Amino acid sequence: MDDGVELGEGAKVWHFSHILSGCRIGRNCSIGQNVMIGPNVPVGDNCKIQNNVSLYKGVELEDGVFCGPSSVFTNVINPRAEVERKDEFRITRVRRGATIGANATIVCGNELGEYCLIAAGAVVTKSVPAFALMAGVPARRMGWVSRSGEILDETLVCPRTGERYEMVGDVLQLVEAQP
Repeated sequence: MDDGVELGEGAKVWHFSHILSGCRIGRNCSIGQNVMIGPNVPVGDNCKIQNNVSLYKGVELEDGVFCGPSSVFTNVINPRAEVERKDEFRITRVRRGATIGANATIVCGNELGEYCLIAAGAVVTKSVPAFALMAGVPARRMGWVSRSGEILDETLVCPRTGERYEMVGDVLQLVEAQP
């Protein structure tokens, strides 16, 4: 870890990882092997960042985010080795409880909504609504998931928790949360 890193209580950092200056890692996070974070990247509480993930400047993780093994974030839309683009980094916000599957790619400048689930290998090229199940190249919405990650059927009731959801326009919203 570089100087100027804030590491929350209970956070664990595994072998061969590098956290650059200005990063804030929340409480009870798990940072896997060969992870690079920073500089100046905020990571919320209770996040799990699996092996071989790089969180570049411009990526922001809220609480409870899961980044699967070898998931990829970009921070420049049109990189060139011979063109300096550090003033063109785009912000990528990953909202509370989102899950990103193994080997998924998140193109910069997009927002991943709360509790969305990005399938393994998907390529996200646009912002993702809360609770959306996204898969494919490019990623498309294949359905909806609950806060616990269960696929919702037409009843919009989570089979694990009984939480109820409803569609408001094109947006899925939690109606009744379980304690």
